[in-house]
Amino acid sequence: MTAFVIEYNRKTADRTVTSFPGVEGRRAAMRRRLELEKTRTDTDVEIVSLVSDSIETLRRTHSRYFQGRELAANA
Repeated sequence: MTAFVIEYNRKTADRTVTSFPGVEGRRAAMRRRLELEKTRTDTDVEIVSLVSDSIETLRRTHSRYFQGRELAANA
C-alpha cells in the first residue's frame, strides 16, 4: 500500500499529489499532512492523507480530488 497527501483547492479543483510508498509511507504522509496544515494560509485548500493500493484506485474512490489540474509537488 502507498500513502498519498493531496492538497486540493476547493475553488479551482487544482491539486498536488505526493506519494509515500513503503512500510513507513503511512506515517510519513501523516507527518507531511500535519506540517502542511500548520503552515496553510488558504482556507480553500484542503489537505488529506489517504492510503490506497494505487493512484488509479484513489481516482475512482475519491474522484472529486482529481477533477482539476495537477500541479507540480513542492520538494
